[in-house]
Amino acid sequence: MKLSRYGDQTGSKIPCIIDADGVARDASSIVADFGPRTMSPELLAKLKGTDAKSLPVADIEGKRLAPPMAQPFNVWCVGLNYSDHAKEAGLPVPVEPILFNKSTVTYCGPNDNILKSPQMTKLDWEVELGIVIGKPALNISKEDAMDHIAGFVLVNDISERAWQMERAGQWVKGKSFPNFCPTGPFLATTDEIADVQSLGMWLDVNGQRMQTGKTSTMIFDVETIVSYMSEFTRLEPGDLICTGTPPGVGAGMNPQVWLKEGDEVCLGIDGLGEQKQTVVAL
Repeated sequence: MKLSRYGDQTGSKIPCIIDADGVARDASSIVADFGPRTMSPELLAKLKGTDAKSLPVADIEGKRLAPPMAQPFNVWCVGLNYSDHAKEAGLPVPVEPILFNKSTVTYCGPNDNILKSPQMTKLDWEVELGIVIGKPALNISKEDAMDHIAGFVLVNDISERAWQMERAGQWVKGKSFPNFCPTGPFLATTDEIADVQSLGMWLDVNGQRMQTGKTSTMIFDVETIVSYMSEFTRLEPGDLICTGTPPGVGAGMNPQVWLKEGDEVCLGIDGLGEQKQTVVAL
């Protein structure tokens, strides 16, 4: 099952089930919205048990494609989770997942603009697999992890490297500017993805391929990440976990390449659709 939402950044959204023909069907008769306050195994079961074609075609003409879930309570990230990306960054391969946060103000639609402020000098891109939590997870085993996952999404983990690496403190300051987490175009429930650890992923800047990777090269797989995180915190329904990026980021190039105003970023992951953003001056 694939879930999407349409609507402006402020105001109500239209929650949709995408039917077998790729048509967005209005699911608002079942739930007011998809989000942390409504996400549950019971809701997913009800949605899956609904014949999507029995629902009205959603009135989405001219409407913005929103992120597939309402703003989560938490956006979590895993750093350096691809060995070849750690190598290009000149950093050791982690022995445990490196965890950090992005502010939830980063969360935005898949095609929303990337905002570049005058203070930014090293704006970078990262195609990532996102995990969306479906029910609370605290001290769960790796074997039980998938039962706590609602589905998967495509994410661009935008980063300001000068703020992240050259300013004092933690990585969060280089990860938390508004619109630094384009998410979507849809959420694919776990049954949609036959093997989440064998998905191809890519990212282009101005039509030039920058990143090519596969989730099979993740150091810590999806189930390990969820189980590991649940040792330290309670993951909540709707929480988004960005699981790391393959090589090809601007910071890893020689010479380094940074996003500038007017650049177009396109990215995708097998089974999770594509995104397109334009860098605009704030």
